[in-house]
Amino acid sequence: QIFHDIIVEDFIDSYHNLTLKTLMGMRWVATFCSKAKYVMKTDSDIFVNMDNLIYKLLKPSTKPRRRYFTGYVINGGPIRDVRSKWYMPRDLYPDSNYPPFCSGTGYIFSADVAELIYKTSLHTRLLHLEDVYVGLCLRKLGIHPFQNSGFNHWKMAYSLCRYRRVITVHQISPEEMHRIWNDMSSKKHLRC
Repeated sequence: QIFHDIIVEDFIDSYHNLTLKTLMGMRWVATFCSKAKYVMKTDSDIFVNMDNLIYKLLKPSTKPRRRYFTGYVINGGPIRDVRSKWYMPRDLYPDSNYPPFCSGTGYIFSADVAELIYKTSLHTRLLHLEDVYVGLCLRKLGIHPFQNSGFNHWKMAYSLCRYRRVITVHQISPEEMHRIWNDMSSKKHLRC
């Protein structure tokens, strides 16, 4: 009511519906934010170093790119163990390897890719693993995700100098996030 910054669709917000949530976001970007240069999808437990992110994307020598997708690229295959959070049944995905995909913890893409992924999803069998699914759509589109060493899909011990060099760090609690931001803001001029 106050900020009007939450988008709601008609499905239950759960891990297994993360693909739907991401596609909803892609459709939103394509419909209402098509003039944006870049979009970031990230999880709520991710620290994002905005200064580093903006510097890497918007430095003067870099022209805005199209059909651009970057993050922590994973090359792997389905986990067939039914007890795993990332279990993939053979009847949903029979292949032994996934196409390269960016970890769903956080990735950046040019705004034109949002519409392309959304339209591709309309004729691509839905999978519950959002990052794998986006990778499948990218493969259909002939877009290869670009590995970016600034994206981490794991937790890193905090060090001001170390966190200044990254774009994302995973598994950060709200309390840690607040402490890291305060530390980075108050020590901007500290040399590493």
